[in-house]
Amino acid sequence: MINPRPDVIRIAVVAAVAWLLVTMPAGVAHAQDGTGPAELAPTMLVLDASGSMTGADPAGGTKMDAAKKAVHALVDAAPDGAPVGLAVYGTGTGNSDAERARGCQDVTVLRPPGAIDKAALATAVDGVVPRGYTPIGRSLQVAAEQLPQEGPRSVVLVSDGEDTCAPPEPCDVVRTLAGQGVDLVVHAVGFGVDAVARAQLACVAQATGGTYTDAPDAGALQRVLPRVAATALRNYQPAGTPITGTPTFDAAPVAGPGQHLDTVGQHEQRYYAVDVPAGATAYFSATVSFPRLRGIDVVNDFNTLQLRTYGEDGADCHEFESEQASRSSDGAALTVATTWDGATKEDTGSSPTGDACKGGGRYWFALEWDRVSAGVPERLPVELLIGVEPAVTDPGPVAVLPLGAFVEPTGAPRPVVGGGSFNVAGTLDRSGSYTDVLQRGEFVFYRVRLDWGQGLAYRVRYAETPGRGLEHLSTVTTRVYTPTREEIDQDFNSYNGEARQLPSNGPAITTVPVRYGNRNADVVATRTQSVAGWYSISVQVGAPHTDTGIAAPVPIQLDLTVTGDPEPGPAYAFSSPEAQRIGPFGEPGTPAAAPVPAGPGSARGEAASTTVVSPAGWATIAGGAALVVAMAIGLVLRARRRTR
Repeated sequence: MINPRPDVIRIAVVAAVAWLLVTMPAGVAHAQDGTGPAELAPTMLVLDASGSMTGADPAGGTKMDAAKKAVHALVDAAPDGAPVGLAVYGTGTGNSDAERARGCQDVTVLRPPGAIDKAALATAVDGVVPRGYTPIGRSLQVAAEQLPQEGPRSVVLVSDGEDTCAPPEPCDVVRTLAGQGVDLVVHAVGFGVDAVARAQLACVAQATGGTYTDAPDAGALQRVLPRVAATALRNYQPAGTPITGTPTFDAAPVAGPGQHLDTVGQHEQRYYAVDVPAGATAYFSATVSFPRLRGIDVVNDFNTLQLRTYGEDGADCHEFESEQASRSSDGAALTVATTWDGATKEDTGSSPTGDACKGGGRYWFALEWDRVSAGVPERLPVELLIGVEPAVTDPGPVAVLPLGAFVEPTGAPRPVVGGGSFNVAGTLDRSGSYTDVLQRGEFVFYRVRLDWGQGLAYRVRYAETPGRGLEHLSTVTTRVYTPTREEIDQDFNSYNGEARQLPSNGPAITTVPVRYGNRNADVVATRTQSVAGWYSISVQVGAPHTDTGIAAPVPIQLDLTVTGDPEPGPAYAFSSPEAQRIGPFGEPGTPAAAPVPAGPGSARGEAASTTVVSPAGWATIAGGAALVVAMAIGLVLRARRRTR
């Protein structure tokens, strides 16, 4: 059920001798119109073909035979058009001492990371003959050279042993690449490795914000490799029309409806202007995805985004939103959002100051990255979603409908791949069960379309995985969001490899059916469900308390019920036949118009445009932990503060 969210920081008392951790978005999913794949992170698969791969696999055959089958499974599972390349090391020489110099440079690119040609890639891997050395560090350098010079990019490394060409150590290689500005995420798979090789591969993964996964035999490798590749492909990609906020309101760019992309600095305030016609409602949200970091003290691992609204001549409208994420170093995606209805109120002109935040006109939204955790970059990308919903001539049904009922799904679960951001969320197209596999430390998104009169009810089941203890102990979290990315509800719990369900205190997390009139509901938590469109669900598996890299990926099952029947929505006062054709919120995936330079504030009630874009078309706990030694201490989750 939906519970009203408190106006103070929520505290949970944890009684265990442990750290409970939580979790970058890293995107395989569908485009916002649901017709095909969205932007994926170019990914190089680097495969070990050293002499040791001729050894026997416990499941039968050679290790190389097992690796080839696993690559075929990866190819079969990859989305059409996915930018996947393949490199191998160890095929050009033997592994004698006389061949060491050449063998340690022996890295061959079989396929560059272009749109995947499944047949060609399968043929290429079938022709690999293992022979030589294990130049892991050099293979990472070659893979980085093949990938684009900017934007998200990933490497999936499969090795059955440690680097036989070090120094330099592979960890030093990726640190050097990072120092050269190469933003590379490496996901490593250890194929039947010993403790030394496991530590080396885990170091490479963790130093880049990636994941390490053990595959003890052929069967495990065939299961694991497609999952790890999916994680690599859903590397987070901020998106939007470029915009540059300003430190003062009077110079702020005027942003049209849609999605924009800016950067925000530590303790910096950025202003943006939005023209809102009389009677319209404005939506403004900002999303920052924090990078995965290691070794950050949880006590200092908090980030806060604040959002304020200003009216005519910069008058403070006393609209304040604050959202906080703890354990941001696990790659938290943090959104702060506001719904501004000042333009729906009458500007009487009776007071020079009292009506500055009423009526149509230009309003300003000020974003600030207030509280900053240790180790994060000086600036981070921020996605800005802006929507302008016209006035209505008929709001439609007014009564708030009761919560819909969760129905146990029937039929076989269907696989779905969650996206690394709101922009590329995996689509849940109807009621039923959906399955995915999350690496430890992943934060992924799914989306479901709700029409007027419809709601949703869902639960997330985390399957049992092998192993117990601190090296397997994570926090699991799920949240549901409105089309404007405003959080509706959430639940979390600890996860130690035993089967777990969220919510933990009921059958499902449930929303009320969507109605325009919900925005005036007596129950505050219901007011957010007043816009039809794409609602998002996030599922998170935190990094383990003791992150040794041995904790297994977590299979999940998401059971969904779309409740209620579609009904007519509100009638909007469109400004033109074109606006009516597009609809009140724009076509899915409609990009934002380029921002215009700041100019004189528009006259009250005379906003320049009523072109609108829907939250439906917008492309794109956090948690904390507490150490208890003989006593429980508080676990700070999230804070949300609103003053009106």
